[in-house]
Amino acid sequence: MSASHRYDGDIRALSGADRAAALDALVGDLCSPDPRVRDDGAYVTAARWIPGLEEAERRELGDRVVGHFAHTAVQARAFAPLVLARITEAGDWCEEWWRPFAQWYPAERDLRGYDVDLGWLHAVAHGADLLAALARQPAQDPVRLANLAVDRLLARTEHLFDAQEDDRLAYALAKILSHPDLGAEESTAWLGPVEKAFRTGEPGPVPPWASNTMRTLRMLYILADRGLRTRNTDEPLHTVTHRESVLDALAGTLAVVAPYSG
Repeated sequence: MSASHRYDGDIRALSGADRAAALDALVGDLCSPDPRVRDDGAYVTAARWIPGLEEAERRELGDRVVGHFAHTAVQARAFAPLVLARITEAGDWCEEWWRPFAQWYPAERDLRGYDVDLGWLHAVAHGADLLAALARQPAQDPVRLANLAVDRLLARTEHLFDAQEDDRLAYALAKILSHPDLGAEESTAWLGPVEKAFRTGEPGPVPPWASNTMRTLRMLYILADRGLRTRNTDEPLHTVTHRESVLDALAGTLAVVAPYSG
């Protein structure tokens, strides 16, 4: 955090103006181009502080971070969903945050995983982390979560995932497909636009968006088949709600681009 407001202890030990100043500095430092300030400092601090904030403070923090989706700096945009994921895990989500996130996620063009100067950016992975966090909330509509993941995958890009973004997005989709309210048809309908996009393929080099999507679906197949664990918890292994339907649909969709598969 900023030197004038650095506080490495428990946010609950602060009150009044000191507490407000610490949170103000935190929000500012989440936009810093220095990865030591933003990632190692502000984000790590946010993850530690968020569970101890008052509900109103978490809502205010979320409101301010949502504003970063329109920021001119990629690192500010890319870290916004990561902070919102921690707020969601703490039990707070405001529906008005959805539209800014949903508009930003498939539209983000800077998809670098790591930059030598800015450090980790990881917009795709961080957006996936928010989708995964939302998927654990019973009130969330899993269909719109899955559709947003597809919008991100099918958005045309020249960037080939190179920092396991495909794994993170596959994990988010597996969490979405584990939602208990998801019907069998809804568990596979989201693949329709993917199959349609695959069928537009022509001879020649595979476009990055197509390769990204193929690799994401392959990892999702493994997770749907073998099961998955909730990250950073001791929860037991679980699987998607409609395993056989999902596996069949994934195999059929991937067969469009891999006709040699069974």
